[in-house]
Amino acid sequence: MKTAPLAAVLSVLLLAACGRAEPVGDMPSQEELAAAANAAAANALESQKAEEAESRNYVNIERGFSVTFPEGWTKDGAASTADGVVYQDPGAGADVRVFWQKNDNDQTLQQIVEAVSSGSEGVDGDFIGDNEYRGTANDGEGNNVAIRLLKQPDGSIVTATFVYPEMLSEQYQAIAEKVLDSLKIFAPKAQTPEGGAAEAANATAAAGQ
Repeated sequence: MKTAPLAAVLSVLLLAACGRAEPVGDMPSQEELAAAANAAAANALESQKAEEAESRNYVNIERGFSVTFPEGWTKDGAASTADGVVYQDPGAGADVRVFWQKNDNDQTLQQIVEAVSSGSEGVDGDFIGDNEYRGTANDGEGNNVAIRLLKQPDGSIVTATFVYPEMLSEQYQAIAEKVLDSLKIFAPKAQTPEGGAAEAANATAAAGQ
């Protein structure tokens, strides 16, 4: 009398097993599994590197400039504004400041450099054409300052300063040059066709209010 129930149970188990079974040939090999795992890890690493690179590349579309900061440096949110940004080396007291400034008086780059020089010691540098200046200075507090100024077509100035302890010049000099070399200027958003159209539309809307 117990045979029928047992047969029924065995039938159910066999059907369930058949439903889950997969041909051995369709199962991935250990090598294929390892290759897939390695590919996933490589993709994750590349994504992480891309995110880190993006976080180091600062682009100010409104003011028309961009710069790349050293790996591992952190943004000083309190000191940064819509006109520029400050990044710091958390371990050594060095920082980079890149800011846009309006040039209402239409000063020449030479006049602006003279004003900058008055507040520093040992300023030395060269003008590269009419719209660029590269120089070095000392802030009088034991820090070296690497400077780059770029004059935009509308007369505004983008100033980049890389400040680092004088005693660490050997470590920081090359880094400072690389960061300042990465500074680029381009047409601010308001001066592009898209930005100009948006400004005109905003102005028209404001006038109608």
